[in-house]
Amino acid sequence: MSFDFERSQRIAIIGGGPGGYEAALAGAQLGADVTLVESTGVGGSAVLTDVVPSKTLIATADAARAIEDAGDLGVQFYARGDSGKPLKPEVAINLLAINKRTLALAGQQSEDMRERLLDAGVTIISGHGRLEGDDAVIVSTGPDGTDFDRLEADTIIVSVGASPRELPGAMPDGDRILTWKQMYNMSALPEHLVVVGSGVTGAEFASAYMNLGAKVTLVSSREQVLPGEDPDAAKVLEKVFTRGGMTLLAKSRAETVENTGSGVVVTLTDGSTIEGSHCLMAVGGVPNTSGLGLAEAGVQLEKSGHISVNKVGRTSVSNIYATGDCTNLVPLASVSSMLGRTAVFHAMGDAVIPFAEHKIAANIFTSPEIATVGWTSDAEHAIQCKLDLEENPRAKMMGVRDGFVKLFARRLSGTVVGGVVVAPKASELIFPIAMAVERRLTVDQVARVFTAYPSLSGSITDAARSMHGLGVRVEE
Repeated sequence: MSFDFERSQRIAIIGGGPGGYEAALAGAQLGADVTLVESTGVGGSAVLTDVVPSKTLIATADAARAIEDAGDLGVQFYARGDSGKPLKPEVAINLLAINKRTLALAGQQSEDMRERLLDAGVTIISGHGRLEGDDAVIVSTGPDGTDFDRLEADTIIVSVGASPRELPGAMPDGDRILTWKQMYNMSALPEHLVVVGSGVTGAEFASAYMNLGAKVTLVSSREQVLPGEDPDAAKVLEKVFTRGGMTLLAKSRAETVENTGSGVVVTLTDGSTIEGSHCLMAVGGVPNTSGLGLAEAGVQLEKSGHISVNKVGRTSVSNIYATGDCTNLVPLASVSSMLGRTAVFHAMGDAVIPFAEHKIAANIFTSPEIATVGWTSDAEHAIQCKLDLEENPRAKMMGVRDGFVKLFARRLSGTVVGGVVVAPKASELIFPIAMAVERRLTVDQVARVFTAYPSLSGSITDAARSMHGLGVRVEE
């Protein structure tokens, strides 16, 4: 789709990840003269080395697990041996082919996004951008950093993302000690993958490689996997991990990781060691804000290097905005995209709805997936209902053994304020709950919505019906 407007306001965007991409589209839609500066490719690391590749890998792992579990549904796979007798085949994992496809899909997604920006009239410059005061961006376009372009701008948006955090005693080498960006360099399934860090990234890769057939050890510095997430959800995931053969080490912290040439040795702070073939360091990210001229332009930074922004993405400088993992807001691609659009709308005087953290729908792509939205822990001011999926007829048909739907609602009013879904494709099932939170629907209103029978989404309305009259004012 192309836009035919008279270009007026000049917007310069540094970084073409989800936030920068959406900001560029929004600016073009509203008639701005938009220039996007990106050093690696449209989509940034989220598309090329992070979100898109990891979720593609996870989808492949889920397919492998589905084949393994098909026997429980009565589906059996056999090959004929030399004697004519059926032999049950094994699932073979070609990691080289998987990673080749994964990176190809990421590259195609990047190219599709680039074409859409060009169609919208956005100018794309390949290079590294930095601020020159609050009204210009300097772009280094030459291979040796000596060629420069200067872009004057009325509004500047910074969306430069973050990079994997590195620990002094466990520096990634791209061979056996890896960051999440380097996981796609492997040509064969690791014999024993040690994952350091049990946050979202660590849990997702641990789940995927377990389902691909690798031996996995997950090192968590906290008491539970996914610290900060719903405790019931974490318990389900830990049960699935243990049942799948994963070794979970809680309250353990890695001090050093050594590449021995034939494997890795992970030394914990208590002196114990773990021997593996590869190690994934999943210990958080560092914002890519160094050297951008932010402080010189008057932009306030936190001690961590993150850019401080308000609920519309505005920094301490009125015409400079920021979005994505480089800011002090929730590091999710969906949040970055939403804030990118909001920042442009605000800068151009369009109507905006300020960012509200309690309305974020987030998903962790483990198997099963874990999706959340809204407030999920204010037990004093809310009632809740949790229904296990094993009670759902569709789940029974699918052979789903693990998961649940949990709703939270305000006492007296019954307004839905949050939800947790642990299930296959929880990322899809969370949407109706997110709609209920956004539109402030009551449990009775949710309960009256028709769902197909049988369906996993039926557990959402079942939970809502179960909350009728439980500390909630009954609607007339």
